[in-house]
Amino acid sequence: MEALLLGAGLLLGAYVLVYYNLVKAPPCGGIASLRGRTAVVTGANSGIGKMTALELARRGARVVLACRSRERGEAAAFDLRQESGNNEVIFMALDLASLASVRAFATAFLSSEPRLDILIHNAGISSCGRTHKPFNLLLRVNHIGPFLLTHLLLPRLKTCAPSRVVVVSSAAHRRGRLDFTRLDRPVVGWRQELRAYADSKLANVLFARELATQLEGTGVTCYAAHPGPVNSELFLRHVPGWLCPLLRPLAWLVLRAPRGGAQTPLYCALQEGIEPFSGRYFANCHVEEVPPAARDDRAAHRLWEASKRLAGLGPSEEAEPDEDPQPEDPGAPSSPSSPHPEELTVSEPHPSPQSSPDLSEVTRRIHVKTEPEP
Repeated sequence: MEALLLGAGLLLGAYVLVYYNLVKAPPCGGIASLRGRTAVVTGANSGIGKMTALELARRGARVVLACRSRERGEAAAFDLRQESGNNEVIFMALDLASLASVRAFATAFLSSEPRLDILIHNAGISSCGRTHKPFNLLLRVNHIGPFLLTHLLLPRLKTCAPSRVVVVSSAAHRRGRLDFTRLDRPVVGWRQELRAYADSKLANVLFARELATQLEGTGVTCYAAHPGPVNSELFLRHVPGWLCPLLRPLAWLVLRAPRGGAQTPLYCALQEGIEPFSGRYFANCHVEEVPPAARDDRAAHRLWEASKRLAGLGPSEEAEPDEDPQPEDPGAPSSPSSPHPEELTVSEPHPSPQSSPDLSEVTRRIHVKTEPEP
């Protein structure tokens, strides 16, 4: 009996140690009021994205849920409006696997929304499932689609500076090794899927790094964020049905809830004083060092050029437009704007925005965690 009690005590102690050091996420602080600000969160109909959007809405932001499924996106927008008490949560259709859909979203957004202060690339896939495409679907959804969307929305981000771009990555980037001779080749089989997923997460980290270089001095900063081990739909989506009942209790014990997984992306979007760390990789709400492959500036620039080609960006699109509508000052009275396209959004009119603090006003000490290279 004593041995059993001792064993149970050791197991409980080990679990508590693991929970508080690896599972429990530190809470996000940052700007308290986002009134007058607009945020776009991709893949926000469930999981980490939905919890991210909820916190932004609670702080008063106008939040656009950019999701593939209209039914699930509109249902999520309704839930978030009810839970946050903020009626400025809307849905707009976006399928990152389709470059045409990305362009349609950008056109609709720019024609209906005068501001963009926060862009969070949360949507992602870990497997191709039963879908067979003549291209690398994992890279398309996890990197090329977000790359194109960022490029198309950059003029609005710049005119609303200081603004931020957050790319949700993963610790899987440490296993990534980009082969530029076969970036867009179709992925076949689970082994190739594992490799392609890690490669796409490495692409996220390199994208944030190169984007920071490209945007230096513009007031737009960007960050790669690792949400940690999260019990989300992405985790169980491709698990065999017979295995789910066994994994769900284990996942509940050792993985973070989606709300915990949202903390680091929110930190990167809201925390004052992290502007000098633009382009860096964050985990557990602090900067972490990355392996050499993820801080290779030549590879980051090469990926940037390859991504422009794969995204179908023409020479005329690579140059910034001469004119871009100036956003309304959050502290000024709002003026009437064109209604949101009915086929793409469900929304209420803009509220009268109020002043919100400058993201770059306050600085604080940021802890940098260094890990041994793999």
